[in-house]
Amino acid sequence: METSDIMNLCDQIRETAYEIHRYHGTGYLEKVYENALAHRLRKKGMDVKQQHQIIVHDEDGTEIGEYYADLFVENSLIIELKTCKEICENHKAQLLNYLKGSKLEHGLLINFGAEKFYIKKFIKSRSSKRASKLTSLLLPIFAFLAFFRG
Repeated sequence: METSDIMNLCDQIRETAYEIHRYHGTGYLEKVYENALAHRLRKKGMDVKQQHQIIVHDEDGTEIGEYYADLFVENSLIIELKTCKEICENHKAQLLNYLKGSKLEHGLLINFGAEKFYIKKFIKSRSSKRASKLTSLLLPIFAFLAFFRG
């Protein structure tokens, strides 16, 4: 999916989720918000799968487990829903690991449990692994050169 398409998709989901938050408020179980968001996105013509199984693979391709995405939209976007007072680092790590294990790039973390609506987009870029490898190779070289230059 093109970057502009995924951004448009995320905008539509954000607006829809916010409307749900305004209408229903806080206090329901996560499943209620999952059903509401799936229902409203389907009404807009989107392909939405609930509790969609995603297989997690190890680096060599071996299947090592599975998880169930709360929502999987347009075969390209994972949505992880929460109903807690506050999002913590573990919630963010959960979504990032889902993206890494499934080899998908885009995810949304949405919290319906707080008075203030929370939604955050996460991108797990394929190129970030290459960039971090390059950085880890270049840093010692630069440090070495700086040591002898000074």
